[in-house]
Amino acid sequence: MIRAMTSSDTSEVIEMMRVFYNSPAVHSNGSEEIFKSDVAACIGDCPFLEGLVFIESADSTDIAGYAMLAKSFSTEFGTPCIWVEDIYIKPEHRGKGFGKELFAYLKQNYPAHAIRLEVEEENENAVGLYKKSGFKVLPYMEMIKTADSNTL
Repeated sequence: MIRAMTSSDTSEVIEMMRVFYNSPAVHSNGSEEIFKSDVAACIGDCPFLEGLVFIESADSTDIAGYAMLAKSFSTEFGTPCIWVEDIYIKPEHRGKGFGKELFAYLKQNYPAHAIRLEVEEENENAVGLYKKSGFKVLPYMEMIKTADSNTL
């Protein structure tokens, strides 16, 4: 099951972010300041970021993982765009269909949007899931410049 992230999820989501951002799935290690800012945006009034948590059932308090969705517009495709910025499932909950459930959620809630994400080629399980879910590999080199050059 997927539900909106709430303030009561903050500490557990930040702990998962620490694990995720210190894994080979991400090039930067993030920071406590960034993690707190991201979660605050997810649970606050920020129109650009939506936070979701995965749970086993409606009555469960055990969070199996989280996702963060950034909202923008793609001039390349001429449509609103959802970027799956983070998707993290705790190891003991992987293979239970949470990824598929996320993509069904996106299709239902954002039917006219382009859905984009980044993935490390080495993350074969994630790449396989994304391909099975209809994602195509784009032949881009991504570049970034941040206000704080120490973030990467």
